[in-house]
Amino acid sequence: MVIAAVLTLPVAALIALLLARFRSRRGHPAPRRTAVADVAVVVGTAPWIWMIFTPGTLQLVHLVPLVDLADQITLMSPGAAFVQIVGNLLVFAVLGAMLPVRSARFASLGTVAAVAATSSLTVEVLQYALRIGRVSSVDDVILNTAGAVLAALVTRRWWARR
Repeated sequence: MVIAAVLTLPVAALIALLLARFRSRRGHPAPRRTAVADVAVVVGTAPWIWMIFTPGTLQLVHLVPLVDLADQITLMSPGAAFVQIVGNLLVFAVLGAMLPVRSARFASLGTVAAVAATSSLTVEVLQYALRIGRVSSVDDVILNTAGAVLAALVTRRWWARR
């Protein structure tokens, strides 16, 4: 997945450049910043969503907060638990990092958390509803949201101004 994402970077850069040029011609107030943010969100989030929706073999639902996370830590090998936890933190990290950079409307941690939680909840509900053999867990929503908020904090100096 990382290799595929890296290989898309030249195409993404070209798309961001063309989008910025198009927006500039239309009089957009921040064509470059918004074009880069929009392309980054797609390139940084789409591979994770693709991976999340690949069919699995285990259809489970975990609705009690932190139980699934505790099981991952105690029952999985340390490496597998690390990959699972860090992967969930990264799913919406680019979304969380770029939303407040793109628009002042999203320039608060609460708003980033709300958008990330809603997006993550949608993914978890779809995993269950589509019956693709994946685990739907409230802990995934918590970790996805936490990752988005942490990433937003990293980009705070570049947030759009009101």
